[in-house]
Amino acid sequence: MTVQLTHFSAALVFAIAASIVFGITHRDTARDMVRYGLYCFAMFIGGVIVAGWAMWLVRR
Repeated sequence: MTVQLTHFSAALVFAIAASIVFGITHRDTARDMVRYGLYCFAMFIGGVIVAGWAMWLVRR
């Protein structure tokens, strides 16, 4: 059995994993960890969407 990821789903998995690590390692309290992790996740996904649009514009 193999798992085939699209570029977006691979970026989503990376964003989840990196956001968890960033939240745990950069903040002290549990509430701050969750908030910072969600902030990082939003920034990762936002960056992926912006980069996708930029590549689409360059291609056109």
